[in-house]
Amino acid sequence: MLDSLENRKVYEDILLQIHDIVQRDNLRVGDKLPSERELSEQLGVGRSSVREALRALELLGLIETRRGEGTFLKHYRHNRLIDVLGFFILRDYKTKKDLVEMRKLLELDAVRLACRRAGDKHFEEMERILAVAWERVERGEIPTEEDYLFHRVICRSSRNSILHRIWAPLVEYSDTVRSTSLAREGRAKTALMEHEQIMLAIRNGDEQTAVMRMREHLENSKL
Repeated sequence: MLDSLENRKVYEDILLQIHDIVQRDNLRVGDKLPSERELSEQLGVGRSSVREALRALELLGLIETRRGEGTFLKHYRHNRLIDVLGFFILRDYKTKKDLVEMRKLLELDAVRLACRRAGDKHFEEMERILAVAWERVERGEIPTEEDYLFHRVICRSSRNSILHRIWAPLVEYSDTVRSTSLAREGRAKTALMEHEQIMLAIRNGDEQTAVMRMREHLENSKL
């Protein structure tokens, strides 16, 4: 591991220079990066430093190494940085209130974007999820999973992959809160009716009503 300030500086410079090479050569997802040896020669640094930088990019899901073939670029959506940060942040008790607040902000913005960007496939998925949820409620079950899936569709229909990637770990944290909320007497049915109102407002492209319905839903859910 790199353990000195000087080595960390070299390591960071290598990452920046690899980014410059990607930009300069107009490399795209699936394209092959120069080999360790070629990068070492181009950048004027040792191969061990290049190897360390490439390992970091691979751990974050930005590149992949195929045995006998080389190293290739992956889509930025596979970047695990947000997941890694979430893993640590969600374990800090002092930040939990802020995280719940952030989830509300994200979902309200997701609704706004969904009103402009949601397509037929998103509405079909929402309707399917709601149908399953109603069936579970009628059987006396708590549709916790369907609640999660409904909100996930809204985030996905915003067509903003970063918003969705940030939202996901926040919901993982609030899973216990959601389950407790839905278990309250009559809450599951009320929550489903609120979901239907949110979906209708999004389908109509009515941002003001959609945001209002979502805000009320989150407040009623004690999130």
